[in-house]
Order: sequence, then C-alpha cells, then structure tokens
Amino acid sequence: MERTLIGELGQKVGAEVCIKGWVSVRRDQGKMVFFDFRDRSGSVQGVVLPASAAIETAKEIRNEYVVSVEGKVNARPEKNRNAKVQNGDIELEVTKIDILAEAEPLPFDMSLDGYNLDLATELDHRALTLRHPRLQAIFKVQATIIDSFREFMKSQDFFEFQAPAITPATAEGGAEVFQVQYYDKKAYLTQSPQLYKQIVMTAFERVFSVNKVFRAEPSSTTRHLSEIVSLDAEMAFIDSWRDVRDMSERTVRFILERIAERHSKELELLGATLPTMIAKTPTMSLTEAQEKIFAKTGRDVRGDKDLNPEDERTLCEIIKEETDSDFVYVYGYPTRQKPFYVYPNPQNPTFNEGMDLLCRGVEWLSGGRRVNNYKQLLEHVAEWKMDPKKIEMFLEAFRYGAPPEGGFAFGAERMTMQILGLKNVREAAMFPRDMNRIDGLLAETKKPE
Repeated sequence: MERTLIGELGQKVGAEVCIKGWVSVRRDQGKMVFFDFRDRSGSVQGVVLPASAAIETAKEIRNEYVVSVEGKVNARPEKNRNAKVQNGDIELEVTKIDILAEAEPLPFDMSLDGYNLDLATELDHRALTLRHPRLQAIFKVQATIIDSFREFMKSQDFFEFQAPAITPATAEGGAEVFQVQYYDKKAYLTQSPQLYKQIVMTAFERVFSVNKVFRAEPSSTTRHLSEIVSLDAEMAFIDSWRDVRDMSERTVRFILERIAERHSKELELLGATLPTMIAKTPTMSLTEAQEKIFAKTGRDVRGDKDLNPEDERTLCEIIKEETDSDFVYVYGYPTRQKPFYVYPNPQNPTFNEGMDLLCRGVEWLSGGRRVNNYKQLLEHVAEWKMDPKKIEMFLEAFRYGAPPEGGFAFGAERMTMQILGLKNVREAAMFPRDMNRIDGLLAETKKPE
C-alpha cells in the first residue's frame, strides 16, 4: 500500500491507509493500546483494539520505534474531538504494524509537557532532542528567516553568489580570526563575505549571499557564537547610507511578515510574539542615542566609541516607550572603530556612515555606505596598517571603477533568538560552535586572559 503522510489523513476519513513514522507516545488503556504517531507532516492518534491482528506487535513497541502502520481513518465522536491539535477530529484504527527500527529506552522525557532539559544536556543529546516539537519549531522559523531573505532579495533584483570560507586576509582586521594551515601557507576562515560581495557588486550591481562565517571571539556570552549563518547584501548606485537603511528595513519587514503568515502554531508553541516594526523605524546618531541614555538614566556614556550591551538594552526600552517600536537604527560611529571600507561622513570624517539595527536590546544588523574611491581605499589600507597585497583582488575591482555603494548583514541565529525570545543564541543554532563546544564539550578549555 502506498504511503500517506499524516498531514493528509484528514482527507482520507473512511479509507484504508499506510503511514510511516515514529512513535511519540504509547499508552495502555485496558486491553487497548494507544499511540501518537508522527512524521514530517504532523502527528495522529492511533488505537490498536484487542481483536486487532496488530495487538501482539503493539505490546512490543516503545517510544521512538520507527514503524509502518496500516489502518482505517475514522472520525472521532463529537465529544472526543480536540480542535486545538492537528488531526484532533480523527483517529487511526490500526490493523497492522511493521517495526522498521527499534529504539532503546529514552534517557529523559521527550513528551511535549514533560520535556524540561537544561541547555547543556539538550546540546549534549542534540541528535535526539532535535526530534522534540519545541526545537523543530525554532528551526522551522529559522528556515523561513533564511528563505524569506532570499525571496525578498531576488524580488529586488539581487544576484545570489557564494563567498569562499577560506581567505588570505581578514575583512575586518583584528586578531579574532581562525588561522588555518592551507597547504604550506597561512590562511584564515572568513569573518565575513564583505570584500567578496563588494567585488561581485562591481559586476552585478546588487548581490547577496547566505554564508557560514567564523569569529574567534574569546567570549562565552549568551549572544556570541564562533560560527554563524550570515545573511549579506550589497547594492550599487546609492545616494547615501539611508538607501541601505531603507532596503534593510524592507528586508526585515518582509521576513517578519512571512513568519507571521507561516508560523502561528510555532509561535504559539514557543510563547513568542513578533517584534513590532512601526511604519518608519526610528533612526538616530550614536551621539543622539547616548544623549537619550543620559537623559533617561543619568548614566553618562556620552563620548563612548560604541554602545555596550547595557546601552543597547536601555536605548531599546526608551524607543519602545516613546514610539512602540521594538527596532531602532543607530548610525555615525567613530571612523577608526570600524573596518577600513566604511565610508567617512564628508562633513565630519571623524564619524562614518555605518549603521546598526537594534531590536529588543540586541544588535541585529550592521551596514552602511562603503568607500568606493580607489585612492581613498588605499589611504585607509595604509592608515589601518593592512597589507595591500593580501587584498589585491578586492582593490583591483575598485581600481577600475566602482559606483557609490553600500550593504548590510545580519546573523540568522541572533535574529532567531530575538524573534522567539530565546535566552541563549545556542538554542538558535542546530549544532552550535563556541569556545567551549564542538558538538560535545571540549576536553580542555582555555579561558581568555
């Protein structure tokens, strides 16, 4: 008999069907055995009656057994229907069960109500905990974040490319990179596809990429990972950094709309509410943001070179109170605090035309206008004490004519964490990498000095 997906059983009332999947729950009730079966499309309750030919096999089966089940789809009596669950109005009367794979007794409760693992245990048993509806909900939402980013970029005539993961130089400078032995040479895992997306931009005008990037940050905070999925975009022929801001705002708005359309059940399961994005997201300079923080709290961060985590939380709280927006753009950072390619403000070159998007107290996105003048780039390379030979390919693209341009990037995991209200970004990474973990905990952990 051809397999029917569980999600299609509602259309098969009265029919004989074959489903294949896992046993989520087994319950004995008198001489009958009840099961919750699941596959990729959902779950359904099955019952094995005492006279069924499947009753002896049913007695052998435990949770997580993989089975092939034949039976008849019956409508439940009105009093037994549950409109709050999938297939709550039907039941599968089981006539045959074939065991496709056995499962050992579970090391912990995997039921929806009983699952209550700490994060370390959850990560240590990732191969099993990924089967839980809560974790599946997280990664279904994350898949939509990535898919809808692609969808919107393509709708705006952006060209997708794949940037390399191994680079001869660092895009953002600094020492927080993973050095790798590349044959007999020294190379690095990429911090960002930034230089490559700028190169590709000079050929295709509008480009985007979905890339793994690597940050060797000696940090064990709840918001840092060593490997993330970076969603990057770059666009040519802009008039100012505000064009980049507007495109990034439209991108985020589109992603939120797609999540709302597709994931009401997942949001309900996770107890999550989407952040509020008002008609026009508030935008202010770093100086203005610091003045707001000082006026509200009396804490004087005026003149600091960036916003620290407490500043970001405070600013978002202020903006939420003032406008109901969960988002705020901050622009105009000290030029020397940002990478060499960020465009200095022509009226005040001490500050640049870079920007960050904050949401619910955490940075989501960075971007802004880039330097497109070749001579200015060379000046910055010298000022930032970089080796021009290591970025020769990048410089060549600008030596032969590059338009005014800019772009933005954000991390899929951090965006997932903030949208779903997760406490730790590792919950939003299917297989998180940090300074203490590669699948399992590292045997020896060197603490940052």
